[in-house]
Amino acid sequence: MSVAVATPVLSMEPDSERCGSEEENRSVEAEDRSQQPTGPAAAASHSRLSKLPLTRIKALMKTDPDVSLASQESVFIIAKATELFVEMIAKDALVYAQQGKRKTLQRKDLDNAIEAIDEFAFLEGTLD
Repeated sequence: MSVAVATPVLSMEPDSERCGSEEENRSVEAEDRSQQPTGPAAAASHSRLSKLPLTRIKALMKTDPDVSLASQESVFIIAKATELFVEMIAKDALVYAQQGKRKTLQRKDLDNAIEAIDEFAFLEGTLD
């Protein structure tokens, strides 16, 4: 049995009707730019493509005796795959939290998602 996750429906109104005039849009964009941080910290936050610490991922990868070297590209791919996996299981568990009229995910929501969705069958018993 699979669970469908609700996605937001986008409005089909033209941008000009939704967002106001072009001059208003430019002034809002200028405000947004003036409130953003500048300097090295801002450059690092914009260039960061992975939300997980790559050095920690690399260290975890090297705990496998079959892995002696791990390229930066492979570490990045593993990090992105992990992020996508966590996002997917969290969204599926959110469905069960919403059925219980809660906004916070609990362990039982993850257990329900793992039990109900075939793609997560390999995780059965891992949270025990």
